[in-house]
Amino acid sequence: MVRGMPSMPSSRPRFAVQHRTLLLWTLGILAAVVAWDAGGQDIPLARAFGSASGFPMREQWFFVQVLHEGARRLGWLLVLLLALGVWWPLGVLRRLDAGGRLQMALSALLALAAVSMVKNLSTTSCPWDLAEFGGVARYASHWALGVIDGGGGRCFPAGHASAGFAFVGGYFALRHNAPAAARWWLAAAVLAGLVLGGAQQVRGAHFMSHTLWTGWLCWTVGWLCDLGASALRPRLAGLSAAVAGEPPRAAG
Repeated sequence: MVRGMPSMPSSRPRFAVQHRTLLLWTLGILAAVVAWDAGGQDIPLARAFGSASGFPMREQWFFVQVLHEGARRLGWLLVLLLALGVWWPLGVLRRLDAGGRLQMALSALLALAAVSMVKNLSTTSCPWDLAEFGGVARYASHWALGVIDGGGGRCFPAGHASAGFAFVGGYFALRHNAPAAARWWLAAAVLAGLVLGGAQQVRGAHFMSHTLWTGWLCWTVGWLCDLGASALRPRLAGLSAAVAGEPPRAAG
């Protein structure tokens, strides 16, 4: 090695420290969500919005048309814009190279896919399906795997909240080059997920644990995408630039 030239592995300690910190955050969030489950807070909170006659806000126009249908369409529009942004970046996406933009788009799609896959395998029914709230099902924990509660199932985790939480992965892509923007992006995605999940809670469509698990799952998918992207980026930088029509960047 030529004297005075930087050593290529020098970034490895910082990489390890960053992802060790993210691992601790991931485990901390997991512990908080498990604590909510263990505390059995779902039913008491659902009772604040529903009764034996059902959930009065179930068909309320703003919750249905704006926070449900409208937000769902907006979420898919943002996914489309992220995908197109790999080639035609706008706004904050211009701060990223093609690999970073591809990471943002893929992390959102993979988070949505992960939530959808778990949801389709779940036998857990929605609050409005429970006999306590005017339905026919009996309550069963979403951890009671294989237990049929007598309802329609497929209600865990909260798919609608993923229209906000799925974009948490953008934080991981942005934090390398635009840390301030990354924090704002993260705050917006978390707030959107909580608002959308809360709206469904009021309608009786989900328990709070469903929303919290969706948030943790989307965060974890985003982090794992960042791990993979960080490992592959040096090898794929030239390929991603070529796909996006950008000139290759010098290593380091």
